[in-house]
Parts: sequence; structure tokens; C-alpha cells
Amino acid sequence: MQKAWVYEEHGPVEVLKLTNFHCPAPKENQLLVQVRAAALNPIDFKRRQRPIFPSDFPVIPGCDMAGVVVGKGEAVTKFKIGDEVYGNIQDFNNGKRLKQLGTLAQLIVVEENLVAEKPECLSFEEAASLPLAVQTAVEGFETAKFKEGQNVFVVGGAGGVGSLVIQLAKHLYGASCVVATTSTPKVDFVKQLGADKVVDYSETKYEDIEDKFDLVYDTIGIVGNITQVGHLRKQEVVCGGKR
Repeated sequence: MQKAWVYEEHGPVEVLKLTNFHCPAPKENQLLVQVRAAALNPIDFKRRQRPIFPSDFPVIPGCDMAGVVVGKGEAVTKFKIGDEVYGNIQDFNNGKRLKQLGTLAQLIVVEENLVAEKPECLSFEEAASLPLAVQTAVEGFETAKFKEGQNVFVVGGAGGVGSLVIQLAKHLYGASCVVATTSTPKVDFVKQLGADKVVDYSETKYEDIEDKFDLVYDTIGIVGNITQVGHLRKQEVVCGGKR
């Protein structure tokens, strides 16, 4: 048996219970991973609150994790016992139900193609914070077919996804200019991430922004307000990685 966070009905955070739970066994293409760190995302509490995805109970929440391989199936070839790995164990692209057993547990099973070797320069906590947020950030650029030399306006530059959007725009996608919004206490942090200009939303209204952008990347969900701002002249508005 192992310890895991489990809920057996949809509802508020109080339905989550830390309890004893059976240890999973890896199938032929799966790894058994001892979880050293796990991360929560909005999808986890939304899934707990209501049945947005088909799922059997009990459910262990969590998509992201970093840990150590302690077992593996016979068909696994990429990893060995003792390897440090990280990843999002939920495959959102396969069109199937989400896994019933997530990452808020001491031991999890995951297909080897869904994880990668943890970089030595990252702690387990840092690695666990990245997978789903990076996937969301990348999907936004791919959805908008972003091109090198274009500029981007990031709504929510200090958040988990927004902070990665800024860095990807500058260092991977070759953006000519990155402008991001944030609150007053986080202005310096967003500048350090690489934003060319930071808009303090507590002091500046969107209606007062006169710049033109090729892409508006909305990580907050206020896209309805932004589309009314004619000055932005955007080609694409991406919200949470989707158009």
C-alpha cells in the first residue's frame, strides 16, 4: 500500500482525502515511478469539481510529476531502474478518458513515451512544474502558426503559462518584441523573464494600448475584453493554448 490523495465524488476541496491506496503495477510499456514532486494545474481542480471528463471513482488527481524509475514493463527500452524522469502522465491527444490514477501519490505508472529524462540542472520540484504548462504554451504558438520576427502580447506574464510563453517567444520562436501584462509587484520579475515591455494592468487599461501585435496570447481568459480593443489589431488570439 501507499499514500495518495483521493476523491470518490465531485465537489469542493474537502472531498480530497489522504489515504492508503494500492500500489500500481506497470504494464509492458509502462514505468513504475516513485514520485518525488508533483504539480497541480487548473484542470485538476476543475475535474474534481464537476465531471468534465468521463472518469471512474476513486480518482487520484494530478498530471505532472518528477521522480525516480523503480520498476518497468518488459517492453520498456528508453529507461532503466534509477533514472530520474519527469512528464505529464495524461495523454490529452489520444481522445480517450483521462487516467483514473494521477500523480498525487507515492508511486505512479506512466507510458515511457510520455516522460523524459530530468535535466540535472533542475530540481524535482522545478521539473514537476513544467510539463503541462510548457505543453500549453507551445500549443498556443503552434495554433497561431507564429513566425520568427512577429511580435506577441501576453496577458498574464507572471503566471505558470505566461512566464513560459515569454521565454519561449524570446529564445525559441524568435519574437521581435514581447509585451506582457502583470501586477505591480511582479513587474521586475516579468522583465527578468525577457519581456521587452511590461504593462502594469493596475495602472494601464487595455483600451489605452496603441501598439499593434501579430499574436495576443491570453493566459487569463479575458479574451472577450481584448477583442474589443481595436488598437491591438491582432491576427490571432490564443487562450490557454487554443484559438
